[in-house]
Amino acid sequence: MREPPDMLDTLYRAGFAVDLLTEEQRQVLTELTPEELAVLLDVKDRLDALGPEVEAHGEFAGGALF
Repeated sequence: MREPPDMLDTLYRAGFAVDLLTEEQRQVLTELTPEELAVLLDVKDRLDALGPEVEAHGEFAGGALF
């Protein structure tokens, strides 16, 4: 049987600053289903593809997602 992926490591390698999250927030991320992880990574990829446009909005919106 295959071992489940280390969610925090996967997210960290994808560019999420998981080390800046609280323990409670990290716990939520470790409980993601594979489908939820795939959606989160897809959304991040799509936001990253927009680059500076999203980063500029993040300054005003407080970077709510990332």
